Amino acid sequence: MKPFLMEMHLHTSESSNCGRVSAADAVRLYKEAGYDGIVVTDHYSSGTFKRKIPRDIPYKDQVEIYLKGYRAALKAAGDDFTVLLGMELSLNENDNDYLVYGVTEEFLIKAGYLLDLSLEEFVELAHANGCLVYQAHPFRKYMTVTKPELLDGIEVYNGCPGSNSNNEFSMMWANKYGLRGVSGSDFHQLKDLAYGGISFPEPIKTNEDLVRALKGKYSLRVTIDPKYNCVI
Repeated sequence: MKPFLMEMHLHTSESSNCGRVSAADAVRLYKEAGYDGIVVTDHYSSGTFKRKIPRDIPYKDQVEIYLKGYRAALKAAGDDFTVLLGMELSLNENDNDYLVYGVTEEFLIKAGYLLDLSLEEFVELAHANGCLVYQAHPFRKYMTVTKPELLDGIEVYNGCPGSNSNNEFSMMWANKYGLRGVSGSDFHQLKDLAYGGISFPEPIKTNEDLVRALKGKYSLRVTIDPKYNCVI
């Protein structure tokens, strides 16, 4: 069976301040690049709520605005391309970013405003709702190294051109502490296209598929395939 290639870190112009490509165009570009699916991980951060989402409307309506990019990608995907909802969460306690997988619309609405939680509080909430939490680009210069026991894994390869993510340290950290690893392009604009992902041995169609796969094969040592800089 052909490996199933997924982008694990992608932003849309609809929902991320720094996104420069629409969700529909991102889907088209990743199809053309040979990928089978994407996880839309738009920024859930104080910047998003300052510039994209009014705080003086009901929280459910805030979530509706946040989901615009994901929903547009889902609409553009068709039946032959997987689009899943994730997020890149930046809690108010520090400058760290966390990639969250297994996210559902219901979880976002039910959980309420997340940014004032501590990482410990958020991880407990995420796990109770079937989500996994990975620190994104953990060795960029403004990141705080997180205790491994608080995380499900880390982004061992961040492919964003022009961002020094010190991926070699991330890989060593993951292998030293037995952390699961993911790779992502950190797609914001055209030049970021197809610089990372995971090559799964089986199709990923749902959040349940993704979480199950991440908990399985990718729980031990990780290596990178140089063609797409993807975890294999």
